[in-house]
Amino acid sequence: MTSPDPVESVDTFIGTKDDGNTFPGASAPFGMAHSSPIGSHYAGYRYDDPVIRGFGHFFLSGAGCWEQGGLVSILPTTGLPGSFDHRRYGAAYAHDGEVGRPGYYRVRLDSGITVESTATTRTGVERFSFPPGATPHVLVNVGQANDKEPVFASSVRVVDDRTLAGTVVSQAFCGGKPYTTYFTTTFDRPFAATGNWGGADGGEGLRGQWVRFTEGPVTAVTALSHVDAEGAAKNLGEAGGRSFDELRAAAQEMWRRELSSVETSAEGEDRTVFYTALYHVLLQPLTGNDVDGRYRGFDDRVHVADGWTYHEYFSLWDTYRAQNQLLALLRPSRARDIARSLLAIHEQGGWLPRWAYANQETNTMTGDPVTPFLVDLWRFGALEGFEEQAYRALWSNATGVPPTSSPFEGRAGNPSYLRAGFVQYDKDFRKKGQDVDPHHGASATLEYALADSSLSIMARELGHDDDAEVLRRRGLNYRVLWDDAVSDRGFTGFPRPKLRTGEWLTPFTPQGPDGFHEGTAWQYQWLVQQDVPGLVARLGGRGAALARLDDFFAYPDLVADPAEAVREKWVVGPYDYYNQFRYNPNNEPDLHVPWMYALVGQPWKTSAVVRAAQTLFVAAPNGVTGNDDLGQMSAWYVLSALGLYPVAPGTGDFVLNAPRFERAVVHLEDGRDITVTAAGADPSRLQYTRSLTVDGEPLDRAYLDHRSLRRGAHLDHVLTTDPAEATWATAAESAPPSICTGEHVS
Repeated sequence: MTSPDPVESVDTFIGTKDDGNTFPGASAPFGMAHSSPIGSHYAGYRYDDPVIRGFGHFFLSGAGCWEQGGLVSILPTTGLPGSFDHRRYGAAYAHDGEVGRPGYYRVRLDSGITVESTATTRTGVERFSFPPGATPHVLVNVGQANDKEPVFASSVRVVDDRTLAGTVVSQAFCGGKPYTTYFTTTFDRPFAATGNWGGADGGEGLRGQWVRFTEGPVTAVTALSHVDAEGAAKNLGEAGGRSFDELRAAAQEMWRRELSSVETSAEGEDRTVFYTALYHVLLQPLTGNDVDGRYRGFDDRVHVADGWTYHEYFSLWDTYRAQNQLLALLRPSRARDIARSLLAIHEQGGWLPRWAYANQETNTMTGDPVTPFLVDLWRFGALEGFEEQAYRALWSNATGVPPTSSPFEGRAGNPSYLRAGFVQYDKDFRKKGQDVDPHHGASATLEYALADSSLSIMARELGHDDDAEVLRRRGLNYRVLWDDAVSDRGFTGFPRPKLRTGEWLTPFTPQGPDGFHEGTAWQYQWLVQQDVPGLVARLGGRGAALARLDDFFAYPDLVADPAEAVREKWVVGPYDYYNQFRYNPNNEPDLHVPWMYALVGQPWKTSAVVRAAQTLFVAAPNGVTGNDDLGQMSAWYVLSALGLYPVAPGTGDFVLNAPRFERAVVHLEDGRDITVTAAGADPSRLQYTRSLTVDGEPLDRAYLDHRSLRRGAHLDHVLTTDPAEATWATAAESAPPSICTGEHVS
């Protein structure tokens, strides 16, 4: 199957508006350094910003907290500004002629200067083309960064007649601690003159270096390092003296190889949305070691990754749900390095992370996301040779709490959870960073139970049978918080927070904020993938569970008008977490819930809900749902479009739905292919799987395990638009059994 160039199918402006928080500039796959415009938004660039303040060299894609980089900002000008505050010297620009493609960005400033960006793994590169007769100037700002990103200290020095170097001490994400980034910036021509503002080094305040050149274009290359100045200087060698056009071609070829791992029959905007989502998935986690293998560990010492790549920036609460499994499927060698990086954090920091930013734990979000994340990597083979080391780290995390002196929060709710089966709801519980589990005790309990059930699978297969039994039982702890007396909207039985004393939180409403992190009991009631039969029983049986799902998705309205229903009946705003009773497609806690229909015996409704939710992804700057969260939302789209989604951590199972495209081929790293076909697939209509064959054999099961996929497989769906004809996989045994009890939904 021959497809158009996937690089030309990507629009990097998708997600740059309405808090998608992606960035449009240049990056290599999993790149440490970038080159992207900075406006007035905390994520860097926002599509409707009228001014570009500079081109920064470090960004996160789709994160939600304020402190997000934009370090070592460079802006070309035709003269020196009256003020060296980038809020005053920023350049107006127009979207006409602006280009955003993988590895390449271009914009024309109102000053007549054209800026182009590209990147290598560890450098960001700009080419500035000045209007005839203009005197080229470049401002290198080290004292300011993205809006709301504090710079506590900075330095800049002239190395030679075309090179600058220095440091930026900025604040880590979500109120984290200060950390140091080293940089070296070199130009392709010598300075005609240079000068400083704010001094060569110092604390908070305006600081930078301006350089002037003789007439003509100027190319700048900026390398970053978290290790030292030598590391930044060595990383500069990645550009290797190549021209801008050569670097751009190399960057786009890297992206072409990555994006070509999936071929689809998608056309037009559908194709743009799909490949942009895949692009966003492949931006992170970021490369963390310098070209010589050195990286700064969680003990603040310098270590060496010998023969592998250390990675940084792990948004685990988000990415354990789908992005992790998609990377493990597409790029198992990358997944092995990611797994090894997490073990290095444990070795050097003393505990496993939750939201690891550079070389520190921010303790952002709650629950226990590192367990399902690592267990799934084990399931996909990414921990081969490190299984026992990983298990010991995970068992320690599941059964203990980091010491008070540790910067890690860990499972801070473990004392109550291990004793009584629940994390207490306690808003006064002391926290070390952004979040702590008892502040959201009910959702933390559900997250712990899901994590424990996944770890029980690993324990059993590694021969730790006693541990496995303990963990299996803990997987049922969601039942400890189930209150059959709570009713809302005509439905009875919801998870409810308990206080330290074991008493129910009173008063309580399932639509309220108390006890649940970025969601309500309506959304978190479904976070029981490990024991769907037990959940169904607590909901009042299969019929009652399906009725509650129908209400949750506003299913009758959705079938009548999918695009309108998801925009009017579902949760709309990216931060509208509370006072809600419907599906929230903008945040992680309930992203798996469309596939709960398939697990309860109505897989055609999974296909309908997924197809409706996909209408929220469009080829426009506001074309992602909520924050893209380091590729998680995009991974949801990619996998749902292919017709498979990893619902239950640790199992390696993918629950199936009607695919979006007539044909898609996933090229695995070992040369095998997963082919998904669906004659007559039409994204504009609701369609359901009537029958399915795998490698020519009928499959009347709503799921497929990862081993079958990784061996190479051909999934051929026969679709229908009539739900009455969609009888595929509706039997109780068509869904996987409970991880915790082995039972099926009855």
